[in-house]
Amino acid sequence: MYRNQRVILYILILISGASWIALSAEKTGSAPSRDIPAPQASFAAPDFTLKTPTGETYTLSELRGQAVLVNLWATWCPPCRAEMPTLEKMYEEYKDQGFVLLAVNMTYQDDPFAVVPFTQEYSLTFPILLEETGDVAAAYQLRSLPSSFFIDRDGIINEVVIGGPMSEALLRTRIEEILK
Repeated sequence: MYRNQRVILYILILISGASWIALSAEKTGSAPSRDIPAPQASFAAPDFTLKTPTGETYTLSELRGQAVLVNLWATWCPPCRAEMPTLEKMYEEYKDQGFVLLAVNMTYQDDPFAVVPFTQEYSLTFPILLEETGDVAAAYQLRSLPSSFFIDRDGIINEVVIGGPMSEALLRTRIEEILK
């Protein structure tokens, strides 16, 4: 009799476990991540709204019709520092053709008091946005700094460049491609 009770108990545990798995399994198409565009070439760029150190707000989707480079960076990152003068040069050269450069500082993992002195040191004129929560980093699946996303006029990612510093030739080629 004791052996029969154990078998019944095991069967009940198996049925309970199988029921739990069936009830908690992800239903097709219901995962929130499926609603978020992948941060890779030919996918829509994940939208975000961020502020500059002066409080001005930028929303990526409001820049449709313009070619956008989203550059994720930090003040402590040597390759980020190295590519800033070239980014500034390219911004100045192409901004009148509809090119926008959004330099998104990973403020949540940076010194927020270092951002403004950094922009002054490098005489940066393009918008510097503060990413204070990690949400943009998550949406863009940030793995390394700098990370750059070249977004065409329709809001589609044309190319992703992980790491740096990017050369002037690479930047020029990618910017001209998204300006088409």
